[in-house]
Parts: sequence; C-alpha cells; structure tokens
Amino acid sequence: MLVKVDDRAELSAAEKEFVECLRQLPTTGLAIVDLRIGTQRGTRQIGAVIWTPQGVLVVEVVGFRSRQSGVLTVSQERPWRVGDVAADLELEFGVNPVRKLETAVREVELTFERATYDPGQLCGAVALAPMRGAVLRPGRETLRPGLDVVVGNTVESTELRIFLENFAPGAPRWTLGRVCAATRALTGWAPERGELIAAGFEDKLPEAPRKPRERPSWRRPDSGRNQDAVGWVVLTVAVLGMLVVLGAIIGSLLTDGPAAEPAAPPSTTVEPTVPVRGGPVECWPLQPGC
Repeated sequence: MLVKVDDRAELSAAEKEFVECLRQLPTTGLAIVDLRIGTQRGTRQIGAVIWTPQGVLVVEVVGFRSRQSGVLTVSQERPWRVGDVAADLELEFGVNPVRKLETAVREVELTFERATYDPGQLCGAVALAPMRGAVLRPGRETLRPGLDVVVGNTVESTELRIFLENFAPGAPRWTLGRVCAATRALTGWAPERGELIAAGFEDKLPEAPRKPRERPSWRRPDSGRNQDAVGWVVLTVAVLGMLVVLGAIIGSLLTDGPAAEPAAPPSTTVEPTVPVRGGPVECWPLQPGC
C-alpha cells in the first residue's frame, strides 16, 4: 500500500505503528496520514484517509497507554473495555472515540462538498493500535453499518488487511484518475500516476463479465386452472344450447299444434213402420212378437 505522510507531521506512537503496518500490507490502496483539513473553525487533524479500488475510508488511530490483552468490548455510548477493566486508551479525558470518528467523517464530507467533488459514500473506522505483544480479540467489531472498529499493528495485521480489502464490497469504482482528482480536491495535491500504478490502481475499470444468453426452456402446457376454466365454459355453452333448442320445440308445439277435426253430424236411424193389419196375423216359426 502507498502511504503518504507530510514531513511536518508530528505522529504519535500509535500513528507511527499504524503507518508501518500499512506499508507492509500487500493490499492495493493509498493512505494519506495526518491530514490537515481547513474548516470554518480553523484546521482539523484527520488520522488518515484511505482509498482502495472499492471505496474510501476515514480512519481515526487510537493507541493504548499501557499493554492490555483480552476480550475487547466496544460501544457507541459506554466506555470501552478490555476484559473486566476499562480500556486504557490514549485519548483526552472525556473524549469518545466514536464521536471523534463521526466528526472526522463529517469534516471530510464537507471538504469534498466545498471542492464540488462527489466521492460517493464514505466509511469510517477506529483503528486500535495496541502495544506490541498485546493481543485483543475480536480483531474487528461493527458499531453500525459503515462504522467499524479494527485492531492492528506490525506484529498482527491480518484483521486490518482483511478489513481494508472488504470494508466496501462490490466491483472496483476507483481508478488512478479518480484517486488523483479526489486527493487534489481534499488536500490540494495528488500523488504521481506512477506511484498509484505501482500501488495497484488501474487506469480503467475492468469490464463486467457478460452473462451468457439463456435459451428459453420448453415448458409443458399447464393442465391446471386454465383447462378447468375452458371445460366449464364449454359445458355451460352446451347446456345453454340444449335449453334454447328445448324452448324452441315447446314453443312450436304450443303455437302450431294439430287442427281440430270437424265433428261428424249425428246419424238418425229411421225404423220402417209396419202397417198394422186388422185381421188375424199369420205367424211363422220363430217369428218374434207372434
């Protein structure tokens, strides 16, 4: 990693340890340590601003007054602890490291705004530099998204390296041209292109891999609700057709029924009158009424 420090900078022991730790990391990046940023209230010192191909990180470096080892417990409101005792941080009395980091991030954002430069989202981290020989675990804690605590020194720099390579996941966004423009907007100067190339930055962003075109897969027709609905429609049409035909037949029978046949005239049978004879009547055998 390329590390830039002003010759006039007065670094603390923790900051010197942090600088040596960064210089031995095989990570693509640029670190500007001990920035002096002008604000409306004067000049403010920022621990470090680090560029990687993926993002920008504002760092506040905090050391220890004594050698402490154990489980590190951090909080946004309560004092930090190492094991069962308070962390002996190298800070002025009453200074909260989280608030100090938040102020530093805001000052860097304002400086970019005054230079009309948009760096995108800025992340922040408190870098704890324990004395050599001390062991703090865990080596990284997340206070909230975009705000972390990471432990590292020249003896144990694994957690710091992993953090710097992953604090801003995603595709590379920072080319050496953008890094030069951002450092010029922030500090008024920019490193040489050759230095950034040696640090691992590229002149152009790598092209995103193209996704192979997928052939549309054959899909079996769905025999579910669609076919059920079609079946019900066909059945309904058939029933309606039968009802229409039946109604037509009934109407035809009622309107055009068979004509009534004329009644036959009543038949009259005229019995022949037999004249009554006055004399004796001659009878034949089996003659009725004789």
